[in-house]
Formats: sequence, C-alpha cells, structure tokens
Amino acid sequence: MRNHTGVKPHKCKLCHKSCSDGGDLKKHMRTHTGERPYKCELCHKSFSVSGSLKVHMRTHTGERPYNCVLCQKSFYLGSSLKVHMRTHTGEKPHKCQLCHKSFTQAGNLKKHMRTHTGERPYRCELCQKSFSVSGSLKAHMNTHTGVKPYKCQLCHKSFTQADNLKKHMRTHTGEKSYKCQLCQKSFAEDGTLKVHMRTHTGEKPFKCQLCQKSFAVSCNLKTHMKTHTGEKPYKCQLCQKSFTLRGHLKYHMRSHTGEKPYKCQLCQKSFAISGNLKRHTRTHTGERPSKCQLCHKSFTDRDSLKVHMRTHTGEKPYKCKLCHKSFTEVGCLKSHMRTHDGEKPYICVVCNKGFALIGNLRIHKRNHATEKCKKPSAKNSSSAKRIQLQRGIQPQLLKMGSDSVANISQDAKPFLEKSFGCGLCGEMLDTEKEFLKHCNGHRYSSADDFFIDLW
Repeated sequence: MRNHTGVKPHKCKLCHKSCSDGGDLKKHMRTHTGERPYKCELCHKSFSVSGSLKVHMRTHTGERPYNCVLCQKSFYLGSSLKVHMRTHTGEKPHKCQLCHKSFTQAGNLKKHMRTHTGERPYRCELCQKSFSVSGSLKAHMNTHTGVKPYKCQLCHKSFTQADNLKKHMRTHTGEKSYKCQLCQKSFAEDGTLKVHMRTHTGEKPFKCQLCQKSFAVSCNLKTHMKTHTGEKPYKCQLCQKSFTLRGHLKYHMRSHTGEKPYKCQLCQKSFAISGNLKRHTRTHTGERPSKCQLCHKSFTDRDSLKVHMRTHTGEKPYKCKLCHKSFTEVGCLKSHMRTHDGEKPYICVVCNKGFALIGNLRIHKRNHATEKCKKPSAKNSSSAKRIQLQRGIQPQLLKMGSDSVANISQDAKPFLEKSFGCGLCGEMLDTEKEFLKHCNGHRYSSADDFFIDLW
C-alpha cells in the first residue's frame, strides 16, 4: 500500500529521485541500467515499462480508445486527446518568455525556442547541414536519396515532403483558405498570407548588413546580396550573358527563341513575361492599383509607384561611376552612359543616322516628315493629298477626285496598293487598319508627324 502521508521513502541511490513504492523505484532504475524486459512479439521492439508495450501494441491493432466527443477524432493515448481538446477550447498553456507566443503543446514550445537560441541539434551526416526539427532532417535526407514518397493521385507528381504535397493539392482544388482581413485577398498558404500582410504594415524584417536595405521576404534579401558579391551563376550558352536568378535567365532565353507565351485575350498582343501581360491588361481595364499616399497619384504597377516616390524623397540610387551623376531610374543611367561610350543604338530607317536617345531620333524623323510633305507625288501630284491624324480621331479616306478605281491606269495601281504612308519612318501600309496600328507604335510623337498619302 502506498504511503498516504505524501512521503516517498524509496530513493534512487544514483540520482536521488524519490519514489512512493518499491515498484516505482524498480521501474525508475531501468532508466539508468537501460533494461527493457517487455518485448513486442510482432516487431521485437523492447520497452522498460509494461504500460509502454501496451500502448505500442495499438500501433499494430489500430486501436484508438480515446475519442473526442466534439469531432469524433480518436487517439492512442489519453494525453494526446487532452492536447487535441485544446484545438476546440483555444487553450495554449505553454508560453514563450521571450516573445510571449503561446502553444498548445510543450514540444512545440521547445521547438519554437530554437528560433531564439539558433540551436540546430539535428545534423545531416552527408552534407553537415543542420536543422532545428527532426522532421526537417528526415525530409532533407530525401534530397540525397532521391526518394519522393508523397505522390499526387491526380497528376502523379511526387514530393519529398508531405507539406509540399498538401500545398500542391491546392493547385487542383483551387482552395485559398487564408484570407486577408484588410483587403479580403485570399491565399493558398499561411506563409503567403503572412508575407502579404507586410504590404499593409510596411514591415521589412530582413535587413542587409552591408547597406542596411530592408526586405519583406528573405529570398529578396538573398538575391540582393548578389549585388554586393557580383555573383551571377546563371549563364546564357548563346550570348554568354550572366544572371543572378534562374528565372531571369529563363526570361532572357525568350529573347533568342522569340517565345511569347502570355497573350492578351482582348487585343491578342503577346508577351514574354507574365508580369508584362498583367500590366498591359490594365491599359484595357484602366485599373491603377498602386497609389501614392502623399499626392494620391495612381499607377498601373508597383515599380512605377516606387520610381514615382523618388520625386518626393529626392532619392537617386543609380550613380554613374565615371562622372558620379545620379539618376532616379536605371534606364536614365543607361541612356547617360552613352554620352561616355558613344553608343548610338537608335537608327533612322530613312538615312541610317544614329542617335544615343530615342527622343532625339523622334525629333530627327520630323525632318523627313516635313521633306515628304513638301515633295510632289511621283505619279500624280495633283491627286496627292495630306490629312492630319489627330490623337483619338480615326482618319477619313479622301475621295480620289473624278477618277474611280476602275479608271486608274496600270502604272498608277501599284501606288494604290500602298496608300497609307507614315511621316515618321516613311513606311507605306496597305490598309487603314494597318496604318493605325503602325502609328500606335509612335505613340510618343506629336500628331503632326502622321499623314496619309492618297494616290
């Protein structure tokens, strides 16, 4: 019979732990001796306590005697049911003393503490990489063995981790169970929602130790660090150009192949990059989701807003290494560099004269347009006419005078086949539709630069 006074008269001589009776002391001594007298007849696993063997047998029989009365979920252990009930009650008794985050299980708190201490007790024997959780090490080992035990039953794609399969399944179901309470945007993963929330809070927890620049996502910091090291591990085998990211090399290859897989459903224009299609679509919808909080000006994309903000802050991050002149945009710096290297990439198709800036080429083309207007028609100067194409106004076809198409001579018909001429580049187009489409390519030029010659 146990002592009802609370006294534990049986004491371990090795660790001085006290036990209520001799049986408990005997069980305790096995933690020192390593004795495991209770063996499973099915898998030969041994245990120091008979109760542990009894619980283990349930893994073979499938018995789960502890049932949740709220959701009917069952468990091998009574302690597991007790922990599970906290998912219904919301109880989180295990609290971190450093950041006050709470957990339902003591084991989860123990794992969490490693985020503060940096402890990574689980080490890979093959590559020496260490992990804070044993499950992460187990999943990592699959990268060495090539084993992908988790398979999608819909598309048969395999994964090394169960979590990755779970995330993948959402691409089939379309499930987005994580919702932002501020803008109602939904996400398939909890981590993606967490990152998204930083767009509202402005939090940027990942800081570069070299230039103090901060980022909302860790991978962006990792990419940024390559700007300091100069590392560009991804190289194009065709032109030897190097890139910091594999994705950038993939996009670059399309400049060689001409592939443009992203097509606008409204105007059929194609793009090499999905982000460019997204921005282009806003030219049809008029959507401008990125808004300046200082002057309330809105933009079609975040990058344009970022550049605009420099007009308020005065920031000019792009500096010329030769003359130390600074610019707000990388494109402006690129154009400026041509004043040093003499490069003139913009060529006039009429006279082959080169220019460093596209704006200078546009101004130059107006000289050709003026000359073309002054010249009489090669075949019939009296029937040549010129009309201005004003922005937003469709051009009207002018009548051919007293002549009809049927009465036009054979010598004049070739000119009729190319009836629309561009005053900027001199190109002749077959139809009015082609002419308008061509003029849209010169959208930055003034309306005076466009004319239609009708023969």
